[in-house]
Formats: sequence, C-alpha cells, structure tokens
Amino acid sequence: MEPGTSIARYAAVCAAALLLCAGLTTGASASAGESPADPNPLADRLDDYWTPARMEAALPADVLKGTEAGTTASAAAPAVDGPRPGEYIPPSRSFDGIPQAGTFFWTDATGTGRTCSGSVVHSPGHDLVLSAGHCLRGYAGTSPKRHLAFVPQYHDRLKPFGIFPVRTNGVYVPQQYYDLGEHAGATYDFAFAVTEPNQDGTLLEDAVGAGARLLTGTGYSHAPVRMIGYPAGVERPLECWSRTTRWESDDPADPGTFPRIACDGFVGGTSGGPMLLPCPGGWAVLGVIGGYHTGGDTPQISYSAYFGSATRALYRAAVAGAPPAGPQLGPG
Repeated sequence: MEPGTSIARYAAVCAAALLLCAGLTTGASASAGESPADPNPLADRLDDYWTPARMEAALPADVLKGTEAGTTASAAAPAVDGPRPGEYIPPSRSFDGIPQAGTFFWTDATGTGRTCSGSVVHSPGHDLVLSAGHCLRGYAGTSPKRHLAFVPQYHDRLKPFGIFPVRTNGVYVPQQYYDLGEHAGATYDFAFAVTEPNQDGTLLEDAVGAGARLLTGTGYSHAPVRMIGYPAGVERPLECWSRTTRWESDDPADPGTFPRIACDGFVGGTSGGPMLLPCPGGWAVLGVIGGYHTGGDTPQISYSAYFGSATRALYRAAVAGAPPAGPQLGPG
C-alpha cells in the first residue's frame, strides 16, 4: 500500500470517529457541585478496608482472560481465538491512567479480594460506571456487596479521586446474560454500576471531571481506539492504541458477532476495561473487554459485546433506578 493511501485512510477513520461524537457535549454539568456535599461514612469505611496491600493482593474476576499463548485453526478445533498468522499486534504500555478509567474491588463469598476494570460514563446522576457482565453478575438485586467499590484512575496504590461505594440494588446486568450464561449470552456481556459519593460526598463524574459518552449502534470498525485495562496484582494500568474490526463467532458455544481488537498484554483483571474513541474535549466508549470467550483467551486479542439496543435499554434502566435484573429462581 502506498504511504499516501495509508495516511489518507487514517485521516478518514479519525474523521469518522469525530463524526460519531458530533453533537455530544463533553463537560459534566455543575449542578451537583453548587452546594457543599455531606461526607459519606460508607466510603470512609471502604477506604479503610481497601488498604494498598489488599488492593495489590486482589485476584482477577476474569481468571481465564489471556491465559493461552495463542491458538490456530484446525479441523478438530474450529473455534479460533488469538492472533492471525502475520497479524501485527500493537504493544501496550504501563501508565498512570486517566480519570475516566479505573478498577472495581470487592471480596467474594470466601473473603478473597477480587478486581475487574471499568470506566465512568456520562449520566444525569453523575454516578455511573460501565464494566463487563461477567465481572458484576454476582451482585444482582439485594445480594451483599461485600466491600464492592470503584476506584477511578487507581495507580501506584493510590486512590487519587477517592473510593466510590456501589449502591445497594445498583448493579445492572442484562436479564439475558443471567438466563443464557456467560457463553451462550456472550453478546450481553456488559453491565452498569450506580455508585454513591466518595468520602468527601462528591459524585463520581464530578470528581473525575467528565464521563465518557456511551456509543451504541455505531458498527464494528473503529479507529483510533484506545483500550485501557487493569491487570490484577499490577500497580498501574495498561493502555494500547489499535482498531476494532468485526468478528463472526465460529464457536457455537459463544454465538454472535463482536468487535475484535489486537493489543498485547491484556490478561486477567482487564475485563470490563473500556475501548475508547477520542472526541472533542473527551472520550466516547464503544465497548468493554468481554463478550466472546469473556474477552478473549489470549493476551493479544480482546473482544467486546456489541453495544446496541440492549445496551441502551440497560443504561436507561440504571439511570432511572429501575429494579435490576437477576438470576431466575428455580421452581419450589
């Protein structure tokens, strides 16, 4: 390909990304900060609980993400998940993060610390975090939160904006994901969490400055895409610039069509991390690490559930404070 053609194509995809963001405002409104906020004692307790040592020791919720070195197609194993022959895999790098991306911490039923990635999305309540369904599905309805909280721009054992408890009845995962499970329901692998204010009583989006705009129904091919994730046990997040393409599943256990992205180094803990498009003055989010094979079996390739009407419906439910979905109880 001629260099001029490559430059022209890159300029075209950048222009397309900006058009997707056209008409979106990028700043958070100031209404929530017009009067002094009350301190949040629950956030204080969670801040005390999540010591630097406990955060560093937290294990990934997505234990299978990135566990395989790579796969190749064969007649015996038709499902392909990994780099294609000769495919360029952009490198990732460790950095201090951005205010709109962060990580969840919680303890599981055994008391073990767990972690998964997430991103702040713009909402009228200034309190919404986007992640993967397989990260948060254990917190349906009134299930115990077990120290569940979100830390934006966590790095080097620091909580630069404080810690934000997840509200009781504040975890939203599609009913289809509960009903079908993480494999048959891979196209519904996304979730929202409604947070409470931090220790100072500041709402999440007001603390970080602005949330990313949620993009839905925009297709599968996007560039330039910035993917961010928090590997478990690492003090700083990873970032990588690449592009998303359309992936038609060839695994009958994980049916559907998904955005696919090549970026090296995304292992356990990075699930739920955002795939971001630059917009004037901020970011828009078009996917999260999850979906096909709960985000990908290899560190080099990641996936997302496609953001469409089901994502919009779940966002509206979270914003409205509707009763969350949950696992269906069996008879008797």
